[in-house]
Amino acid sequence: MLLIHCPYCKETLPESEFTYAGQAHIVRPEMPSEQTDAQWEEFLFLRANPKGPHYERWRHFHGCGRFFNAVRDTVSDKFLTTYPANTPKPDLESLIGDAE
Repeated sequence: MLLIHCPYCKETLPESEFTYAGQAHIVRPEMPSEQTDAQWEEFLFLRANPKGPHYERWRHFHGCGRFFNAVRDTVSDKFLTTYPANTPKPDLESLIGDAE
């Protein structure tokens, strides 16, 4: 069972309280009507699948209902940190150093 910390509620709860919402920090096209089919395909379907730290969006579905971002290690499944949506990415070097 994964334990996830909600940065808004300040609680650490089982993953069943949350829903995964995809890769974090994806920028929507400025002019959607001007995108080609290939550009839309890339925006909608192609995502990074790294081995190691990965930026993700989550929603505290059974709590405050708010979206937040997380950095999760895809190898160990451990959450390195969670942080409010619309904030910059945390520095990975400091997170990896803290996790070791």
